Amino acid sequence: MPDRYKDVLEWLQAIVIAVVLSVVIRLFLFEVILVEGTSMLPTLNEGDRLIVSKAEYSVISPETGDIVVFRNSKDPIENYIKRIIGVAGDRIEINGGFVYINGIQLNEPYILESFYEYFTTTMIPPNSIFVLGDNRNHSRDSRNPYVGFVSVDNIIGKARLRIWPLWDIEWFN
Repeated sequence: MPDRYKDVLEWLQAIVIAVVLSVVIRLFLFEVILVEGTSMLPTLNEGDRLIVSKAEYSVISPETGDIVVFRNSKDPIENYIKRIIGVAGDRIEINGGFVYINGIQLNEPYILESFYEYFTTTMIPPNSIFVLGDNRNHSRDSRNPYVGFVSVDNIIGKARLRIWPLWDIEWFN
């Protein structure tokens, strides 16, 4: 086989390996997502790009405070990004704009502005989470029946790192 064909074959092999690796990484490990909308202001801005860890919740359970991307069960094409406020078994209540988990008021320094709303004390069902946007006055989240409690099975991943814009790179715990 002439050297030219051998070189072409090596290049094709390298390209196929790179494509397969990138598909596997994107499907199972990490994905870059674009933030659309203002429901997570001031934490996330429209146009931010985030790296979302897809494998993390196969090892650990979602926790209060995590920022997650999930599919809406009522419209699987629609994805949301919100903050987990409560997990299965927690009692959630919103009273006069304050969120209570198991009777204890949450300290939420990340919310954009005061909101005045009520949500009757409710137990979060098994295998579910309760999510809210940080911009509570402009967020479609678990308070809305269209979203409601989110099944853990609908979580795509946990936001780990803002990579764009470059001057605002941030690691999320």
